[in-house]
Amino acid sequence: MVWSDRIAAGSAFLAAVIAGFVLPDWMISLATIAFANGLVVLGLIVMWRAGLVSFGQALYYCMGGYAVALIGRWGGVTDALLLVLLGGLSAAGVAFVVGFLLARYREIFFAMLSLALSMILYGLLVKTESLGSTDGLNVTAPTFLGYAPHQEELLVALYFLVLVVCATAALLISAYFRSLAGALAIPVRDNELRVEFMGMSVSRLIHTKLVISGLLAGTGGALVALAIGHVDPNMSYWTTSGEFVFITILAGAGSVGAAFIGSLAFESVRSFAFTMLPQLWQMLLGSVLLLTILFLPQGLGSLIQRLHWGRKAKAP
Repeated sequence: MVWSDRIAAGSAFLAAVIAGFVLPDWMISLATIAFANGLVVLGLIVMWRAGLVSFGQALYYCMGGYAVALIGRWGGVTDALLLVLLGGLSAAGVAFVVGFLLARYREIFFAMLSLALSMILYGLLVKTESLGSTDGLNVTAPTFLGYAPHQEELLVALYFLVLVVCATAALLISAYFRSLAGALAIPVRDNELRVEFMGMSVSRLIHTKLVISGLLAGTGGALVALAIGHVDPNMSYWTTSGEFVFITILAGAGSVGAAFIGSLAFESVRSFAFTMLPQLWQMLLGSVLLLTILFLPQGLGSLIQRLHWGRKAKAP
């Protein structure tokens, strides 16, 4: 990452921090959910670069959320940092197990199998009364290293927690993309056989990407569970996975920051559309996706790339 990119990323983070002190509560709540969901989109971008599209990210998203609810309810754990960590690791563990199966498939088979696994979890949650069935579970109010904020203070505290987690994830994934395993994503997408001839295991590379993607999705689900204070089976429903794919197309795979920009744009448009056009909000979202595909086929991330190359071209 060049200095100009670091300055831009640092400026964006600083602006987001300042916004936490001046924005109204409803905007902070919207941004909290958007940035948390951006982690799920970032995980999809990790796989998308290797030519894989998952319609089952809701599986890990839901696992992270339910892990937070169950650990808080049965284990008495309330520390937000620990809950988010455990939620992410729970989802990563599931991704590691199912990855042995998913890593063997490609294209539509990969997409549909991931969707099937997500819907299996949905069915189990709906039928299990001890997990709240269709009503779901409430999430215990979190604490922050012993500090127990309430109402507006809790909202702001969760917002800052999400910012820190997202910034950390963005730095780590940027480093991963620059590593050998991350750089091999495009060769894996274009010609797996050549990668195998280089002595690299494609299945292992894809399995690793699945675990990373599951970890990010579970972390996002854990943060959303804390922010909303409730989890239910709809977190694993196919429409939830569809929304994440929608945002990924909107964001594009051009940069790490695009995941969070795309997620924020999606939540903003949906909130505006649902408020102003409650009967037509789906049509408005569909129109936004159509316009993105027509005029920005590489997603919002392509705009970031254009600015990046523009700065390089002007540099002496």
